[in-house]
Amino acid sequence: MRFTNKICLVTGGGSGIGRAACLQLAAEGGTVVVLDRDETTAQQTVALIEKDGGQAQAIRVDLGLVAEVEAAMSTIVAAYGRVDVLVNNAAMMTFKPITELAVAEWDLVMAVNLRAVFLLSKLCLPHMQGGAIVNISSVHAQETTANVIPYAASKGALEAFTRGMSQEYPSSHVRTNCVAPGAVDTPMLWNNPNVKSGKEKIEGEVGHPEDIAGAICYLASADAHYINGTTLVVDGGRLSIL
Repeated sequence: MRFTNKICLVTGGGSGIGRAACLQLAAEGGTVVVLDRDETTAQQTVALIEKDGGQAQAIRVDLGLVAEVEAAMSTIVAAYGRVDVLVNNAAMMTFKPITELAVAEWDLVMAVNLRAVFLLSKLCLPHMQGGAIVNISSVHAQETTANVIPYAASKGALEAFTRGMSQEYPSSHVRTNCVAPGAVDTPMLWNNPNVKSGKEKIEGEVGHPEDIAGAICYLASADAHYINGTTLVVDGGRLSIL
């Protein structure tokens, strides 16, 4: 039970990779705080955890709004007094060429995919000691397609942020790493207009959320105590064939 007595925060925990991470963290003894803008799906994740005897709490939060992130963190610190694991999983995409993209759309992607990671890390750090932050990047940070530039840019920046965090904070305080999934069987993949139209070719095997959750939990655990500031690509070999 690698996460016994650990307080574990997961953004976007109401579905997909986030839900799978919540379930595995709880199955391995963690008390999980499910952060999601959809309270219904967040509560469904909590119900699945509690059905199996685990401990969890759902908190609705819009990661694009600084005040809501700060309020959620105040609730968490008041309830638990510390954070042991932070999984920054929530993300969003746009599907327009740059010339058609509104400034507000660009800013929203950056707010959710990047600024929220900064803010949650900033707010969690004073309450972490020997903890772990796992940021969810994407193969789009290294190889991307047309019409998703804000998403790809945010993920490339996220990996740089992760490297910087590993330099600012010793591993005795917190380890910060990334997981970069490839194509994973989630609503985000199948709702992508580029995938639907065939512009983005899905080469090779499509992964399952549980495949990514396994990597997340490994990096968040003491098993990965010597790993800091790196990105683990979990894509079924997709990048190697491009």
